[in-house]
Amino acid sequence: MSENSNERLKTKYTDAELQEFKDLIDSKLKDAREDLDLLTEAYSNNSEHGTNDTSPTFKVLEEGQQVLSKEENSRLAARQLRFIQNLENALVRIENRTFGICRVTGKLISKERLRAVPHATLSIDAKLNQSKQKKI
Repeated sequence: MSENSNERLKTKYTDAELQEFKDLIDSKLKDAREDLDLLTEAYSNNSEHGTNDTSPTFKVLEEGQQVLSKEENSRLAARQLRFIQNLENALVRIENRTFGICRVTGKLISKERLRAVPHATLSIDAKLNQSKQKKI
């Protein structure tokens, strides 16, 4: 039997497999928190960029761009925060030994999917069905 067909028969991941996913999530969390810090700093930065002595028209344009950049950085930071929360929730599922189990089908989510999206709670089939339902 191939690894994929063995995976279909399993109902939970082993402790060693869960540890592999925990390590992956911990690494992604570290990176995500660093990115969030950068984004938060970028949208909360109130420093001037030396436009006080430039023409008023240029200053207005630059300030408008700064507002847009801060809004975009704020949106990106909010999205990054949701990603961090999803990763932290995945760690809770690892501790509860429910990690990798599709919340719709109850079947094991493939390792390939979890390596790509470690906070996934839906199998590919469930996700595709969900997408089809939204289109109707």
